[in-house]
Amino acid sequence: MVRNRFDAAAWGHYHLGFRCGRIPDAETKDPTMSATRLIFAVFMAQLLAQIGAYTVPALLPIFIAEWSLTNTEAGWLTGMWAASYVCAVPILVSLTDRIDPKRLYLACVTLTTLTHLGYAFLAEGFWSALFLRALAGMAWAGCYMPGLKVLSDRLEGQAQTRGVSWHAAGVGFSGALSFLFAGTIVSFAPWPWVFGGASICTVGAFLIMAFAVSDQPAKPAAAGVPKTERPALFDFRPVLRNRSALAYSIGYGAHCWELFTLRSWGVTFLTFTAAAWGGGEGLLAPTSIAFAMGVLGTWSSVGGNEMCIRFGRQRVVLAVMALAMIFALGIGWAAAVGYGLAVALCLMYNVAVYADSSALTAGTSGSAEPGRRGATLAVHSTIGYIGGFLGPLVFGIVLDLAGGTGVTGWVLAFGHLAVIMPLGIAAFLYLRPHDLPGDRTVNGLRPAGDAADKP
Repeated sequence: MVRNRFDAAAWGHYHLGFRCGRIPDAETKDPTMSATRLIFAVFMAQLLAQIGAYTVPALLPIFIAEWSLTNTEAGWLTGMWAASYVCAVPILVSLTDRIDPKRLYLACVTLTTLTHLGYAFLAEGFWSALFLRALAGMAWAGCYMPGLKVLSDRLEGQAQTRGVSWHAAGVGFSGALSFLFAGTIVSFAPWPWVFGGASICTVGAFLIMAFAVSDQPAKPAAAGVPKTERPALFDFRPVLRNRSALAYSIGYGAHCWELFTLRSWGVTFLTFTAAAWGGGEGLLAPTSIAFAMGVLGTWSSVGGNEMCIRFGRQRVVLAVMALAMIFALGIGWAAAVGYGLAVALCLMYNVAVYADSSALTAGTSGSAEPGRRGATLAVHSTIGYIGGFLGPLVFGIVLDLAGGTGVTGWVLAFGHLAVIMPLGIAAFLYLRPHDLPGDRTVNGLRPAGDAADKP
């Protein structure tokens, strides 16, 4: 029995690419499975659950033409997913401080399946698509952070930070597959088939979470504590007074503003540039490039967290944000030069955008008080997805104000991202979040658990 568990762990270690750092299996609170096996199971569930999440951005050029959408309407269609997520996540994720997040996950991944089927059979224009997109965002609110909490409740130490990192990687990789998935299917079948296929994948996510993750997980942090001593369920004030967690969350908001914008408009930008300069075929098709961006982003996200462990979390995050600003100022000009340059800049910009993704989420999770981790992640995710909603919408508005998808429009639309990123940088410089256990402490940073972080 011991040997079998070791072999399974070793398989996951190498096939998931855990060469960046050995995950200590002892740092798990679930006696039924190793840390590596648990992380792998949640990774696969999240990958399948989100495979349809970015099919709308992937198919956006088709919807713009078929439904005669303005760029602002296209921005609403891509951003509504994040907007409805914001409305649902404070309630749903906060509940995971009292109930097993696995139960919530299973219910919401079922709703995700239904929304995909609804899009396949019922979407026929802007308003119907917008409504279904809103339902999909609410469903994802019960999958993303609850899936993360399945890990954070069961792991500790470096296993927890690396589990968070690989959870983010699973979400990122599934986002990449969304584009390849949609682009491949729509090349030989009508676009509703894309959503039909996505619904099959979400059934797989349900089965993995239901049967591969223990039915008797570690109890939530608040369990066993007298009711008079438990944190109020929807009282977010102590979370907002946690300076370290708040700094990471604000940084995440700026990050998601940029990330969701690039995900939502990247294919449309490359489609425009390909039409103007030629190219965009085969492996260089916009949806294929979007897939490559997501794959590179997955590794960038994991690598960014590893860099935080080795060099200090604040130092790495600040450097990544500054680098992303430079790319935001330059990428729009590629539309005036050629498709090859646009592809190269999209790939490099994407690596920079993803590099602080899991680093920020791990920072928030690691800075949270154990009894308020669900509420803390709810605030973190709310701030992030507000940015995820506003970014694509503002991008579309700027395009319309600039006269449409011309070179000037792309330069100004991407350029607005360089105005947003300083907000994340300012939050870090003012709030000075601490490093996490296992991170290299950088001079000037407070150690984890500093009294100034506590409400």
